Amino acid sequence: MSQQRRDLFEEIQEKLEDKRVRIVFPEGNDIRILLAAVRLSVTSYVKPILIGKEEEIKELAHSQFVRTSGLEIIDHLNYEGIDEMIDALVERRAGKVTREQAVELLKDVNYFGTMLVYMKKVDGLVSGAAHSTGDTVRPALQIIKTKPGVKRTSGAFIMSRNATRFIFADCAINPTLDAEGLAEVAVESAKTAKSFNVNPRVAMLSFSTLGSAVTDDSKKVAEATRLVREKAPTIVVEGEMQFDAAFVPGVAKTKAPNSEIQGDATVYVFPSLEAGNIGYKIAERLGGFEAIGPILQGLNAPVNDLSRGCNEIDVVKLALITAIQSVNNN
Repeated sequence: MSQQRRDLFEEIQEKLEDKRVRIVFPEGNDIRILLAAVRLSVTSYVKPILIGKEEEIKELAHSQFVRTSGLEIIDHLNYEGIDEMIDALVERRAGKVTREQAVELLKDVNYFGTMLVYMKKVDGLVSGAAHSTGDTVRPALQIIKTKPGVKRTSGAFIMSRNATRFIFADCAINPTLDAEGLAEVAVESAKTAKSFNVNPRVAMLSFSTLGSAVTDDSKKVAEATRLVREKAPTIVVEGEMQFDAAFVPGVAKTKAPNSEIQGDATVYVFPSLEAGNIGYKIAERLGGFEAIGPILQGLNAPVNDLSRGCNEIDVVKLALITAIQSVNNN
């Protein structure tokens, strides 16, 4: 297991000290978002920007007995720079969106917030408290797009319990992936691990360990492992592997005695979204791990998606994650 000396968010706060990273929250009239933004506004880590009608947000703040003096509020329906933003959106979509369509799209808070990120008015975006994952991710894929050499975004969770930390992916975005897609998720997840002080040792999960069962699914994971080694030869990776062989040294000694991974994997790449979603929730509910994320991987700038069941503290934590992604990207 990967043992870390300090709490994840203590490490992040130290790295963000005096950075004042600008994070936009499209759902400014959601009480959880507002209270999280108020918390962040008094730190030296994050400068929160809320999207919404100023009078509505201030009325909501008054009802909760909190001050908005440290908050920047942007009314997307009365934005002074809207013409510049419309032109930038039309240019970015390269013939796929007319000017009239761009006007309508920018009435959507997520498209508006994503354009603020794209135009470098802000450093990152956090949404999803009141919107679906698709509502948050779609504008990011269309406007911010993926990094050079990356074909898709994926969703990773930091699984944290006391001093122990793992990365689980893809648990949020892609229902099914071919071998090339799984390999790409593995490489991006290894990068995510490093950025959060986790030494990446990647297990490509399956119901089979190194040929103990041979099916199209197990062969796909084995092929993905080969591609990871080809694309990123410095990454320690093994697959296909059952979870117990990746996690328990005694089992690894029996099932995979010659593997570099001997029950000490820190990054777990699931063979499907179904498996990943089930896996992280089992670890969270039965294993007592905190699931932080999903963190969207592979984008040119950080955009992250909250659960609609989130609370104020979840919002603060994902904002800090987004902020450190921005710092690491620069």
